[in-house]
Order: sequence, then structure tokens, then C-alpha cells
Amino acid sequence: MKKAIRLVLVVSIAVLLGACASSSPDVIQRGDAQRMAKIEDAVVLSVRTVTVDGSQSGVGATVGGVVGAIGGYGGSGVQREAQVLGVLAGVAGAAAGNAIERFSTREEAVEILVQLKGGERRAIVQAKAAEKLEAGDPVIIVTTGSKVRVTKAPK
Repeated sequence: MKKAIRLVLVVSIAVLLGACASSSPDVIQRGDAQRMAKIEDAVVLSVRTVTVDGSQSGVGATVGGVVGAIGGYGGSGVQREAQVLGVLAGVAGAAAGNAIERFSTREEAVEILVQLKGGERRAIVQAKAAEKLEAGDPVIIVTTGSKVRVTKAPK
């Protein structure tokens, strides 16, 4: 049982650390530092709040299933009954672990519709930033590799 408690603690710490990962436009990834980025001028057409669904990498389900199986097995009673209980607890743990992972990695974001100088329109979803964008704001679209972020244009 002590092993199961330790495993739960390790999983909890991993989930908390995963939730701390940021996709904020205010945070630049280390790999993007000192790289040339493409800049495009645009004007904001609209901004709306959206929720980016959490990830389901399978880690939460795997860990939840293992913890559930270990906790459910218990080792008491008839061997076959204990095994069945362990399997059922493992399935329940996997479902719970998957839900915990998905919920803990959800993120509030904004969908920004912009119009480029050439007339093209684009939609960009990014995490909420300290900088508030509104319709009519002149912005620049910064593209580094396959990552895009929107920020107010310098005055």
C-alpha cells in the first residue's frame, strides 16, 4: 500500500508540473530564442475567448490504471476475486487518470481574427496574454517556425 501512495504522490507532482507548462504568447520557448521570425502587419477584426481542450497523451490513463489496480487488488480474500477487483479498479483508475490529465491541461485562450494588409484574413488561437487586443488594434503576426503569435504593433 505504501508503494501505491508513493506512486500517487509522484503522479500528482507530474500532473502539477505538466499543468505549469505554458503556451502563453508572453513566454518564448528556449528553442525560439535568437531565431529570425517572419513579421506581418495586420488589424484585429475580432477577439473571442475560447478554451483549448486538454491533452490526452495516455500518461494519466496509464498511471491511473496502475494505481487503481494496485489499490484495488489489496491481496485479501479469494485470489480470483482479488484479481477481478484489481482489474475493475484499474479500469476505473484509468478513466479517472485520463479525466484528470485532460482537465489539468485545459487552457483559456483567445481566437483572434485579423486582416492582413493585402486583404487576406486569418484566425489565430493563442493563450491569453497580459496584452489585451481589441477590434481595430494594429498588430503584428510573428511566425517562428510553425509557431504563430499576435502582439500589438509598435507605435
